[in-house]
Amino acid sequence: MPRPTTPAEAWSALREGNERFVRGEMLHPSQGVDHRSELSVAQYPFAVIFGCSDSRVAAEIIFDQGLGDVFVVRTAGHVLDTTVIGSIEYGVDVLGASLVVVLGHDSCGAVAAATTALTTGELPTGFVRAIVDRVIPSIVNLAGGGFGALDTLDPAVLGHEHVRHTVQMLQGYSRSLAEAVKEGRVAIVGLEYTLADGTVHLTESLGDVEV
Repeated sequence: MPRPTTPAEAWSALREGNERFVRGEMLHPSQGVDHRSELSVAQYPFAVIFGCSDSRVAAEIIFDQGLGDVFVVRTAGHVLDTTVIGSIEYGVDVLGASLVVVLGHDSCGAVAAATTALTTGELPTGFVRAIVDRVIPSIVNLAGGGFGALDTLDPAVLGHEHVRHTVQMLQGYSRSLAEAVKEGRVAIVGLEYTLADGTVHLTESLGDVEV
């Protein structure tokens, strides 16, 4: 299959791959011996996927992509820091990806832990606290925005807000990504994955991804 070169083409390729995954008709592309040999020289991923480290949300599998197709960055709770942003910028500025995906999912433990911390004051120990501390800014304002107490909200609402906030932060923190979006070379999208049925849904978009 030809490599997607625009944000719209990249999103279409991921969407179609996910549809194959959901149907159980995966093609397992870009995994042959010859392709591995070609990739030993250079890589040209068409999308950067920044997602949660959750073992149930493996990006290459749920989008039916292969070696060299997507540049994947993962942290628990898809939380941002400077090395994550630098990795995403590398995928776009150096490797030429035209789409950046923030991939969230339902039943996210990091979002649940942040909700517990805000409602009870109980924080996890060790470096896990650093993850929760980075999720809290995404959801803290929901408590005062007419949504009710955080612990009464649908977890899907909290997860959606975390994805939305992460997309906005990426554009706000990274000058190169913001310029690429403004010029139409790149789009940043927020997707939410449903564990039970394997579907992804587009929930946030900065830039044009319409074919």
